[in-house]
Amino acid sequence: MLQRIIQCCTLNGGIFCLSIIIFEYVILPLLAYTMTVAFGNLNQDIWFWTRSFLSWTFGAVWVLPIFLLSKIINSLWFQDIADIAYKQKKGDPQQLTRISKVIADFSFSFVVQFLFLIQSYLVSMVPSKTVSTVLSILHLSLLYSLYSFEYKWCNMGMELNSRLSFIENYWPYFLGFGLPLAVITSLPESYIISGCLFSILFPVFIISANEVSPSKTKVFRLKLFGPVLSITSTIFNRSIGPAVKKIPGNVTLKAQKHLK
Repeated sequence: MLQRIIQCCTLNGGIFCLSIIIFEYVILPLLAYTMTVAFGNLNQDIWFWTRSFLSWTFGAVWVLPIFLLSKIINSLWFQDIADIAYKQKKGDPQQLTRISKVIADFSFSFVVQFLFLIQSYLVSMVPSKTVSTVLSILHLSLLYSLYSFEYKWCNMGMELNSRLSFIENYWPYFLGFGLPLAVITSLPESYIISGCLFSILFPVFIISANEVSPSKTKVFRLKLFGPVLSITSTIFNRSIGPAVKKIPGNVTLKAQKHLK
């Protein structure tokens, strides 16, 4: 587990994030100083186009490929960390009974999380700065909690509808659990830097999710996942079969029949 955590920090912080910082705050300023010394007063238009070209080239040749590669590698390392943490705490994971059920659950979960991320972006566009910030942090905190606990819950054999219901019923706990990560990743203006910070810190939250027992203090059910569940169920029902009333559990069952 420690090896995987060190690898995550090395890849995302030591290689990826550090390379961006060096490019932005060392190479570009040094190049600007060199051009000023060589050519006298540096024309702002020339420097603008030079900087834009170099930034675009650096992004296309280095940042984008490494970013995509790191996403794939991180997902594998995160799974390793989660499996090790679960085995140390509770033993061997419980697997869903059929591969069709696994595929259906994973597909539905992926679409729900993706749409919920879009929903968090939309609420951040509310005209009131205070309201938009609060709503955005609330969404991201619950989403990051779902990310963290999903490894554990999947190893326990919990289906998606149970996982989402648990978060909606006991949302104050999950708001507090995901809040630090949501705040930290919201600070950088760059999406890339934010992604690096997330990848560096996320293993700690995976381990924490495996170690804790969430508080079951219930205030009221906060149905923030309702809109994305409705959209996702519509997409799956239209692609798999007739619409059903109970979702997402029945959608998963429909997917199982379709995938058999």
